[in-house]
Amino acid sequence: MDAALSSLRVVLVSPRNPLNIGAAARAMFNFGFARLRLVNPYAVAFREARSAIGAGEILKSAEEFPSVAEAVADCALVVGTTSIGHRGLAHTVHRLEQGAPLVREQLESGPVALLFGSEKFGLSNEDLAHCHWLMRIATADRQHSMNLGQAVAVCLYELSRNLLDSRTAPARAPKAAPAADTEQITRLLVDVLGRSGYINPVTAASAENKVRRMVRRLDLSARDAPVVLGMLRQILWKLKGEK
Repeated sequence: MDAALSSLRVVLVSPRNPLNIGAAARAMFNFGFARLRLVNPYAVAFREARSAIGAGEILKSAEEFPSVAEAVADCALVVGTTSIGHRGLAHTVHRLEQGAPLVREQLESGPVALLFGSEKFGLSNEDLAHCHWLMRIATADRQHSMNLGQAVAVCLYELSRNLLDSRTAPARAPKAAPAADTEQITRLLVDVLGRSGYINPVTAASAENKVRRMVRRLDLSARDAPVVLGMLRQILWKLKGEK
């Protein structure tokens, strides 16, 4: 696991629905996170949540704490999530796309706790007091919060996006066709166009230059060039046989 990903603690405060806990664990599994913490979960059966497809180990190893203070004790940065709604907040609030880079930066040097409140009430003022700042997901309706599992998934996607992208080696560009092949394609194509009557003999020289430039713009690969040459030779053979 990437060290930065392993430094994030996803903290669910007083979650009520085991299915939402399972969905949160599944999102963690999808995006490479594994440290799940729960503060006073409402239902004790969350470890068997059927919604945690592929994330059984995350639920099994989830840590339970009696308070937010204990759940975030080892974290240098604590970020709460909120939908804002009608609440007056004393904290700095960043949109997710603005806050995610700040979280990623801190993850490089130490543990970060990302807090999600209960489905019914969100994070209480007491919970928020443990946060350094808050993060929100921009939605069409700012008065209603997202489902807990969905909110966790969206946040973790944004946090992991660059980290996961960096693991994937960029696809190598295919080897370009050599100039000799593109010139041969040009000459065959000009011959085909001339025999088919498309090129006027009077303007043949300028037409050949146009064809040459067009063939270069195709950026044919070394793998595709022989295929095109084969096609043109076959067409030319048929044209010669019809005369």
